[in-house]
Amino acid sequence: MGWTLIWKRIVAVESSPFWQVKTLDEMSSEEWESLCDGCGKCCLHKLEDEDDGEVYYTDIACRYLDEQKCRCMIYPKRLETVAECICLTPDNLAGVHWLPATCAYRLLYEGKNLPDWHPLVSGDRETVHHAGFSVRGKVFSEVGISEDEWEDHIILGVK
Repeated sequence: MGWTLIWKRIVAVESSPFWQVKTLDEMSSEEWESLCDGCGKCCLHKLEDEDDGEVYYTDIACRYLDEQKCRCMIYPKRLETVAECICLTPDNLAGVHWLPATCAYRLLYEGKNLPDWHPLVSGDRETVHHAGFSVRGKVFSEVGISEDEWEDHIILGVK
């Protein structure tokens, strides 16, 4: 009887997706990178209210965001090229308070499940776009937009 229970537990763990059985620290770099749903929201410029610390997203994207694919065009060199770009790690997630509530890194850090539209759940990289959770078709490149104009580009509803 005990063997059956142990065997069932092993089968259940082995058939569960990696993000449900591993901690963020235990993930391989390939698993970690696959958590990104490709929404592109992390590549939007954000403004922080100096009075209350509230972070507001704009519809202005980093010049290196491919607005169709919602992926960085210079991903391997982004940290050397863009001073504001950060490398997310399990160690710095607690301090990255501006990640959207739908971000897989944030969701898993908070002990929540991935949504059905997440590519790891759906098996399709396009579901994030079809479900309306990406920036595809909704943003402007920072090229030619003065920082003085950013406040005019604040978008509501991104948390």
